[in-house]
Amino acid sequence: MSTDSTEAETAPVNAASIQAIARKDFQDAVRSWLFWGLSLFFFMLLVIVAGVVAYFGEDIAAQGATTEALVGIVSNLTRLVIPLVALILGWKAIAGERESGSIKIMLALPHSRTDMILGKLLGRSAVLSLSLVVGFVLAALVVAVLLGGFSVVDYTGLLAVSIIYAIAYLSIAVSLSSLTKSTSIAGAAMFGVFVLFYIVWNAIGTVVLLLMGRGTISGVEVGDGVRPPDWAIFLEMLDPGAAYANVLSLATEAAQADDETLAMQAELFGGDLPFYLQDWFALVVLLFWIVTPLVVAVYRFDRVDL
Repeated sequence: MSTDSTEAETAPVNAASIQAIARKDFQDAVRSWLFWGLSLFFFMLLVIVAGVVAYFGEDIAAQGATTEALVGIVSNLTRLVIPLVALILGWKAIAGERESGSIKIMLALPHSRTDMILGKLLGRSAVLSLSLVVGFVLAALVVAVLLGGFSVVDYTGLLAVSIIYAIAYLSIAVSLSSLTKSTSIAGAAMFGVFVLFYIVWNAIGTVVLLLMGRGTISGVEVGDGVRPPDWAIFLEMLDPGAAYANVLSLATEAAQADDETLAMQAELFGGDLPFYLQDWFALVVLLFWIVTPLVVAVYRFDRVDL
């Protein structure tokens, strides 16, 4: 336990304190134009994608699949962009306060350490979530005109899942920031998270197939072929990006696989898809990445010296 512990650190969670910290974070983002910059970025992203689909997608439009194309392209882009934005937003959340020493001033006020973590996460979640909402809402009319109409349900579903995905990465970022003493260490941690999920984790499938080809790992025989073992597929499904793509199937019709594809997938597993390949499990994975880093950070942050 820190030698400079205060009553505020050990006090129970205070909703008013969390709200005050979150409000200050959000107001700082508005004053620095960060919020409006992100809103403009997401607006332009949607408009540009819609413009590309409208210009080059005559066949797509003829098939009435413009919404499917929009959701597919935008989700592939936001799968990369949202983590980058979230990790940058969460980078200095608490590490910056510790490095400057202002954290001791904040904790001298009626704020506990837990209040600080939750407040920082709530404030930054509000910045990123509301910028997504503003960008999507402002772009809706332009997108509808460019595409000649689109599914409001699928468009809203894409927005909702993107917000959950953003909060998951913000939870990881703020939690890591609370466990580091300086912004340079926090920055290295954010880079490590990005490399983990976008290079290491995405390479799992390729590495497993390579090892299967060399006989190091035994696959599962299916008909005339062999598929990766269950543990390898399960591990791949724990990636937040994979979960994001799969949860879209719950929230949008555009991202849903057709019956033939689902039947082929089920056949690889003896007729029934295992739980970790079902869409509801992907939502559990995203919630896991929101809650687990937060629990670890709250536990650890109460026990570090500032």
